[in-house]
Amino acid sequence: MKAHHGMYIGGEWRPAAGADTIEVVNPVDEQVIGRVPAGTAADVGHAVRAARAALPGWAATPPTERAAKLAALRDVLVARKDEIAETVTAELGSPLPFSQAVHAGVPILVAGSYAELAATYAFEEKVGNSTVYHEPVGVVGAITPWNYPLHQIVAKVAPALAAGCTVVLKPAEDTPLTAQLFAEAVAEAGLPAGVFNLVTGLGPVAGQALAEHPDVDLVSFTGSTAVGRRIGGTAGAAVKRVALELGGKSANVILPSADLAKAVNVGVANVMSNSGQTCSAWTRMLVHTSQYEEAVALAAAAAAKYGDRIGPVVSAKQRSRVRSYIEKGVAEGARLVVGGPESPREQGYFVSPTVFADVTPDMTIAQEEIFGPVLSIIRYEDEEEAVRIANGTVYGLAGAVWAAEEAEAVAFARRLDTGQVDINGGRFNPLAPFGGYKQSGVGRELGSHGLSEYLQTKSLQF
Repeated sequence: MKAHHGMYIGGEWRPAAGADTIEVVNPVDEQVIGRVPAGTAADVGHAVRAARAALPGWAATPPTERAAKLAALRDVLVARKDEIAETVTAELGSPLPFSQAVHAGVPILVAGSYAELAATYAFEEKVGNSTVYHEPVGVVGAITPWNYPLHQIVAKVAPALAAGCTVVLKPAEDTPLTAQLFAEAVAEAGLPAGVFNLVTGLGPVAGQALAEHPDVDLVSFTGSTAVGRRIGGTAGAAVKRVALELGGKSANVILPSADLAKAVNVGVANVMSNSGQTCSAWTRMLVHTSQYEEAVALAAAAAAKYGDRIGPVVSAKQRSRVRSYIEKGVAEGARLVVGGPESPREQGYFVSPTVFADVTPDMTIAQEEIFGPVLSIIRYEDEEEAVRIANGTVYGLAGAVWAAEEAEAVAFARRLDTGQVDINGGRFNPLAPFGGYKQSGVGRELGSHGLSEYLQTKSLQF
């Protein structure tokens, strides 16, 4: 696809209010592959007005008709899945097979799930002598990150549309081409003008303007906890609803009865997936002291195999961030087993797959979100200590537990302050709620729980 030099507002591509642009850079070769408009508060204002104008008609559209439009959108995404994968690979640097399977494949599943939910969800229910209606919140301001550019868009836009809301999307400035492709898909699917609107731009400018806009009823944001705090504060001052999916520092707890080799290998694969740029990545591996050195050796061997198989991180800024954490890990006394801060290639924003051993729970690399291919292995003496370490951060987004018996793993998982836990490598479920405890966010995405974020209730008493 070619980059559009305007904003998708009110069902058409319109010139931006200003002349500034954002360069889109391929992280593999550091070449500029496109430019998009750097939106301003004026562009956001135009988009919000279009969304507000479209809201009454879309909210009144029968759910079955909204479902049909979402199904049509899913079908367009299916038809353009190769183009989606190629676009994500070009601007994110993800290896093409991963882009095809995950970056293109998962959003298709999620869009399809909301097409079905829109047709079957109980938007009206009887409670005693009352009728309760579940109505759309209104205009949604969606602000999405770069690490899963299309999935994060679909995980917000699809439930919002299913609920009867209209949307203004501000995508991450690093991956705006995927968002433009999605806008093309929306048009091709025949959604009414103004139901979905796109404004590209920088977070502190366009994103802030969207979060502050008085005619936005709900802000849905995925990104760092620091930015989430600011958005939450802005929305709170306006008594505006928010849905925040924020940072993570997930623990992969391997209990002594588990299949150690499988747990370690799957755990390393999870961390290296998407070059470690996953908020739910299991970046802390907790291993019983009796199996610790064996686990370190297994992790080192597994990580070394990823040297030429993972893509770069998204930008030079992100590469510097990840390198600084690796250097801090060494400085604080962790044992560098594989990898390090040196770039494995002369060109591109690549970071070596890195494994640290002898990590203590108070180290920076065990507490802060790195967002790169870096694994910290922490030892524990008993389950009580494992629980304390796993819960010992400000985050609580995701995690994993491994044990010989499912019941043992479930019992441990129930003690974790974590929104989602994979049991013995449990598979992704597009219908299961995803979201965090503590500073990992507010609200849930995916499935019926994700749909309910965009609904408000009205009860009539008889």
